[in-house]
Amino acid sequence: MMGPINQTLGEYSELFMLLAAGTYVIAFLAFAWDMATSGKTARRDASRLAGAKAAAKVPAMAGASSAGAADGGSRPASSSGANGLAEVADAGLAYATRRNAARVGVALSILGLAIHVAGVATRGIAAGRVPWGNMYEFCTTGALLVTAVFLLTLIKRDLRFLGTFVLGLVVVMMVAAAVAFWTPVGHLVPALQSYWLVIHVSIAVLSSALFTLTFSMAVLQLVQSRREAKIAAGGLDHGGFMRLVPSSLTLETLSYRINTIAFVGWTLTVMFGAIWAEKAWGRFWGWDTKEVWSFVIWVVYAAYLHARATRGWTGSRAAWLSIVGYVCVIFNFTIVNIYFTGLHSYGGVSAG
Repeated sequence: MMGPINQTLGEYSELFMLLAAGTYVIAFLAFAWDMATSGKTARRDASRLAGAKAAAKVPAMAGASSAGAADGGSRPASSSGANGLAEVADAGLAYATRRNAARVGVALSILGLAIHVAGVATRGIAAGRVPWGNMYEFCTTGALLVTAVFLLTLIKRDLRFLGTFVLGLVVVMMVAAAVAFWTPVGHLVPALQSYWLVIHVSIAVLSSALFTLTFSMAVLQLVQSRREAKIAAGGLDHGGFMRLVPSSLTLETLSYRINTIAFVGWTLTVMFGAIWAEKAWGRFWGWDTKEVWSFVIWVVYAAYLHARATRGWTGSRAAWLSIVGYVCVIFNFTIVNIYFTGLHSYGGVSAG
């Protein structure tokens, strides 16, 4: 027997969500400011580093010809760009520089997360169930987990360079939830009134949050890889903010590890979904549109992991596969839920 809906708590939940979204916007602006100002600082530090190395080479070049000196004076600029990358962006993702704007962004993200938790919790209490039974709730809970995973990772690794991208995606998710997917607090349809909702959807939300992080890393990996190729070819380094970002190889390695964890989660999502389908509809698999696209996501990320581990698909090809996988996740959540009919379509708002 389902209890009554607490509309007052539901209204408080929406207020908390609005406040959390506003806090995330300010945090996003702080990270964006960090991106702009830290890029200039990194470029200045790299220039000083290059000048110091050039000055140190002057005694050794005393006997060189004027032509050799001219050549030696032109080359270090490009090589120092590569060295500047190694010096400024720590390959171990350790905290090396004090960046005030980034610190403000992290503090605001923590505040936004606390408010966000209150919003999700009051939504669940108001409905008397877990708060991820439709697209609005899936989106808001997903945004919460994206922020939480990002902040937890910051305890051990300096991923503040991802702040602009991660908080930007979180803001988009919150806006989409409020504008496109908003659903008043209410009871679940009978097909979703199962303990499998807690297991199946919670793992799906967490996996999607991890895929969001790796998507951000893959985009930065492509940009950093292009910058590194330009420096290696002797071109001028105008990287700016990218000097604070680790090498493309470091990004790829971390992204691969997180994708491995997320893939295990998505595998469990598909498996538990099949078990739930058997309990609800009497069959494990019925080629429903939602089931097909969940399997497509699994195949894309399986191909990514397999190609990188056994076929040497590293660098840009691995990054593009990761991006394609995330595009499939977004397509499955938005287009499939809204425009495709099937057993998983509950008025276009179900997240199951």
